[in-house]
Amino acid sequence: MQVLGIDVGGSGIKGALVDTATGVLATDRLRLPTPEGATPSDVAGTIAELTRHFQWTGIAGCGLPAVVLGGVAMTAANIDRSWIGTNAQTLFEERTSCRFAVANDADAAGIAEMRFGAGKGVSGVVIVVTLGTGIGTAVFVDGKLVPNTELGHLELDGKDAERLASDAARERDELSWRRWAKRVDDYLDLLHRYFWPELIIVGGGVSRKHDKFLPRLTVPTKVVPAEMRNEAGVVGAAMLAVERFCAPTTV
Repeated sequence: MQVLGIDVGGSGIKGALVDTATGVLATDRLRLPTPEGATPSDVAGTIAELTRHFQWTGIAGCGLPAVVLGGVAMTAANIDRSWIGTNAQTLFEERTSCRFAVANDADAAGIAEMRFGAGKGVSGVVIVVTLGTGIGTAVFVDGKLVPNTELGHLELDGKDAERLASDAARERDELSWRRWAKRVDDYLDLLHRYFWPELIIVGGGVSRKHDKFLPRLTVPTKVVPAEMRNEAGVVGAAMLAVERFCAPTTV
């Protein structure tokens, strides 16, 4: 089954048709620039452009950089604050011919990683950590998502953890890999002490250079790099739509 998956980021909005049985992109991925300001109307317009490009009128999924409850954005990260209180699901459906499932972008990426990547078949507690502009997290218990965990905002040394341990913090503070790895280690140790996960999966663009920092970590749980990488958000968004609209019902 092919489904359109869309990943909204601060600088780009990516989409592709996804083979939801395998997690493989069924088309080339298209990336369009995120409109300046990233208001709801402008982002919805870009999403409509993606659906037209793929000539798509079926179900679709979208990962949004926000806490999302019942299709409504409750926060806004790297997008305009007017998103707060906006029913993103309704907005996207009105601007396209598609039925939309909308969720937090880190949750969408985590779903892909658990279904097809480094978390496949792992039971117990698994935390997918995305190190980028901020820190995104997705928590799973026996493969089931605990939605909208914002663990990048846990307090670390008196600050939001993402202010210290994100990839953006590494670049901003001009940290060596050794010094940044110490911050990441402290942050992951905090997660370990709160959740005692079986596995921590580290994603984000920096995961491509995992050999520079993962071997330096001492956190007492298994930590591995993500496998889905740049495709995770798109694949996970498509899987959201399948779970929302195609899951079998029980009486």
